[in-house]
Amino acid sequence: METKRVAIVGYNRIPFARMNTAYADKGNQDLLLPALNGLIDRYNLKGKLLGEVAGGATIKHISESNLIRETVMNTDLDPATPACDLQQACDTGIEAAIYIGNKIALGQIESGIACGVEAMSNIPFESSPRLRTALLKANKEKSVFGKIKQLLTPKLKDWMPIPYKGQEPKTGLVMGGHTEITAKYYGISREEQDELAFKSHQNMAKAYDEGFFDDMISPAYGLNKDNNLRRDTSLEKLATLKPAFDKQNGTLTAGNSTPFTDGASAVLLASEEWAKANDLPILAYITFSEIAGIEYVENKQNLLLAPVFAAERMLKKAGMSLEDFDFYEIHEAFAAQVLATLKIWENDDLAKKFGLEKALGKIDRDKLNVKGGSLAVAHPFAATGGRIIATLAKLLDEKGSGKGFISICAARGQGITMILEK
Repeated sequence: METKRVAIVGYNRIPFARMNTAYADKGNQDLLLPALNGLIDRYNLKGKLLGEVAGGATIKHISESNLIRETVMNTDLDPATPACDLQQACDTGIEAAIYIGNKIALGQIESGIACGVEAMSNIPFESSPRLRTALLKANKEKSVFGKIKQLLTPKLKDWMPIPYKGQEPKTGLVMGGHTEITAKYYGISREEQDELAFKSHQNMAKAYDEGFFDDMISPAYGLNKDNNLRRDTSLEKLATLKPAFDKQNGTLTAGNSTPFTDGASAVLLASEEWAKANDLPILAYITFSEIAGIEYVENKQNLLLAPVFAAERMLKKAGMSLEDFDFYEIHEAFAAQVLATLKIWENDDLAKKFGLEKALGKIDRDKLNVKGGSLAVAHPFAATGGRIIATLAKLLDEKGSGKGFISICAARGQGITMILEK
C-alpha cells in the first residue's frame, strides 16, 4: 500500500501565560476555543468538514471526558467534524500530530487538526478518601438526618482540598526532584543551565522583535504575547535565584526550569491534494517519528531521558545522523534535562551505557531553539508539541528547504522525536 505524504499546512496558538495570571479563571475549553477559532479564521476553514480533530489536556476535570469534540462543536467548523481526546503527558500535542498524520498517510482522512491545551490555573483539587466515602454514602441516604450523619463523619482536616503536586506515583518525586538527580548524576552545572535559559529568553525576544510570531498567535482574553518571556533577564540575575527543589545543594531554579502554564495550540495537517485543493501552502512534511519509554524508578536520574532511545531508533529508520539537520527544537522542560540529553548523545561512553551502539553526534548550539524554547515561552503540558511543530515548520518554510529535528520528553519516562522536511 502506498502511503501519502503528511503536510503541515497551518498553525495557531494563543499566548502562553504563567499559572494564575492572565487566564486565572479560564478552563481547558476556554483556552482551546480561541486557538482553534484563530486557526479556522486564518486558513478559511469556516464551515469545512475535516477528517478529524485530535488532542487533549494532561489534566482534565471529570466533566471534560470529551473535551476536544465539545470544543470543536463550538467552533465554526462543520459540526460533523469528528474529534477525540488523547493524553500522553507532555507528549500529548505531538502524539496528536502523529495520530492525525498516520490517518492521512493511510488515506483514512485527507485533513485534520492536532491540538493541545492546559489550564493549570483550574486544576481540579483532590479530596481525601474519608470525605469521598462520606459524600458517596450521604448521596445514598434518603433522609436529611441520614445525610447529615454521614457528612459529620469526616474530620475537619478531611474537608481540606488536596492541591496538585505533579508527583510521579512510583517514586513520589516531582519532575524537578528527578531532574535535580539528573543534573548531579550527569554533572550538569548551574552555570550551564543558566546559560541555556538566558539564550532561550534572548532568542525569543529577538523573534518577537523580528515579527516571527505575528502570524502564529491569536490574542486571547487581553493577552497578546507570552507573559513568561523575560527581556530583562541576565546571567547575573539568573545566578541570584535560589534552588527550587534541593534547597541546600540544588542547581535547578525558577529561572532554569519551566513554570506551570496555561495555553493552547493547534496544527493543521493535510494530504498534498487537500492542501492544493484548498489553496493552502505546504510549510513542511512530517517524515519520521518515534516514541520511547525508559526505566526511571530504579534509575531516577533518567525520568526525562527517553528521547535518547527515540532519537537513535528514528535516525536509523531515516538513514540520517544527528548532525544532518538545519534546525533542532528540543523541549526545555528543564535546562538540565536538555543538557543531559545532549551530553549522552555526544558521548560514546554514556551512549553505550544506555545500550546505544555509539554516540549519535554533536548538535550545533546555534541551530538549537533559535526562536526561543520552553524556558522562555513556558510549558502548558499538552500544548507544547503544537507550538514546537509550528515553529519548526515555519523555520523550514522560510528557509525554503531543509530538515528539522524535534525532541520532547514527558512524565512517566516517555519521549517522542520527529523529523520535519521541506
